[in-house]
Amino acid sequence: MKVVIQRVTSASVTVAEEIVGSIDHGMLVLLGVAEGDQEEDLQYLIEKTIGLRIFEDDAGKMNLSVVDVGGAILVVSQFTLLGDLKKGKRPSFNGAAAPEIANRFYEQFAEAVGERGIPVACGRFAADMRVSLVNNGPVTIIIDSRNR
Repeated sequence: MKVVIQRVTSASVTVAEEIVGSIDHGMLVLLGVAEGDQEEDLQYLIEKTIGLRIFEDDAGKMNLSVVDVGGAILVVSQFTLLGDLKKGKRPSFNGAAAPEIANRFYEQFAEAVGERGIPVACGRFAADMRVSLVNNGPVTIIIDSRNR
């Protein structure tokens, strides 16, 4: 399982001209679920994401988490994070989890964030989405549950 996390001042997801999820200050989390991912991969990424200290403290150092700054999280399913380019120039997505498994993990991720008191918004699984964001920094972090 992989996430790409971007620190944002705002972010939104639009499907068919309708905004389906939006946040102000916080994190945009693109989540990709790989074939073979387990519950432990999910829990690892939830804890890493929520505890990630990428927000600046009074001294200007990245030392605060999304919880510390009262931020929100926008979660967007992103199977293309699992694209394999070892052969050729067209990505292979054979390593991505089946949609029913990926959707279950995606929903569990968002639910776990909300259960921890963090405002959460979501994209729409398997939809053609338009993601807009203002990356603050820019700060972009990639976490892969298989590289721990």
